[in-house]
Amino acid sequence: MVSTNYAPEHTGIGPYSTQIAEHLAASGADTHVLAGMPHYPAWRVAEGYRGQWRMRERRGGVTVHRRRHTVPPRQTALRRAVFEASILAHGVVAPPHGVRPDVVLSQMPTLAAGVLGGRLARRAGVPHVVVVQDLMGAAAAQSGIQGGGRAAAVAGALEARILRGADVVGVVHESFVDRVTAMGVPRARVHVVPNWTHVKGPSGDRAETRARLGWQADETVVLHAGNMGLKQGLEVLVEAARLADQEAAPVRFVLMGDGNQRAHLQQLAAGSSALTFLPPAGAEEFPEVLAAADVLAVTQKASVLDMSLPSKLTSYFMTGRPVIASVAAEGGTAQEVLRSGAGTVIAPEDPKALLAEVRALAADPEGASRLGARGPQYVEQRLSSRAGLERITALLRLATAGR
Repeated sequence: MVSTNYAPEHTGIGPYSTQIAEHLAASGADTHVLAGMPHYPAWRVAEGYRGQWRMRERRGGVTVHRRRHTVPPRQTALRRAVFEASILAHGVVAPPHGVRPDVVLSQMPTLAAGVLGGRLARRAGVPHVVVVQDLMGAAAAQSGIQGGGRAAAVAGALEARILRGADVVGVVHESFVDRVTAMGVPRARVHVVPNWTHVKGPSGDRAETRARLGWQADETVVLHAGNMGLKQGLEVLVEAARLADQEAAPVRFVLMGDGNQRAHLQQLAAGSSALTFLPPAGAEEFPEVLAAADVLAVTQKASVLDMSLPSKLTSYFMTGRPVIASVAAEGGTAQEVLRSGAGTVIAPEDPKALLAEVRALAADPEGASRLGARGPQYVEQRLSSRAGLERITALLRLATAGR
């Protein structure tokens, strides 16, 4: 497997790559991963890995080959290009030694992972399988990254070349299919492989968790958990909190996590009593904090349509809390929330609509509970880890059939 993101990263793509690799290892496969240094979502290299050039470690029965790369604290198209180039260059110069794969699986993003995976597969004469988590050409165009307009065409062309060269392509949501086939990938090679929930359901005392976090019993807590990046458009939560301040509404907005926009958001929120920030929660604490909230928020800029599906949704659904999605109605995120029946969709970048929806849910606790209860049901029906890992295994079997 080639995946820039891997454990100990516990949000984003890393947990999925880790669970896939460990599942394959547990099934008897000699599993190797070419990975970067842990850095997400803080966009800082994790302690224990700083200053390392190359590392080889064993985690969960998997051999992980790590290569150093740049980690830009702020995102621009140029910095992203340097980040990708550094991953690619180090992977080309120092591929894993002594490994003879039967199949290579690449997780995209990054684009570099797709290029490296294709190169390793060609050299070994084996199939290349790509799982598309985010569409990078669309991301450059839709996320609002500085210089993204110029970068979109270059990223899109490289992405298309990678996907056309793959034997099998998996996409995490059906909204990606048309864009991938428009790149020239035959429809028969494209398979929908939804992500799954990688966290356990909450088991602790909800009231105790709220008390520990300083959340009052009579206030409605709206929590956003995960990466604080450009495409999330989290300014809408800051603006909604300011409206709550003005109206003296008993609503608390909480941003939990890290990312390259955290400092900007903290500056923007200065003086607001209705907004607080929390550091990323550990793996054991994470579901308890989610379940302690009253409403879970997922936000995206209005321009984000079909470039990504937030991985946080699978965790949100598991907690039994209602979801408010401030996203474009025609995008994959809105489709997923509505299909689950576990939340509502409102217009993106509209703080008044967001606060109004929060207050409506607070005024109808029975309705909010019904929405929240559908989340775990949806996970059981569609997003279990067993089903998700079997879908990935089936892709690998398909790619290697007849070889």
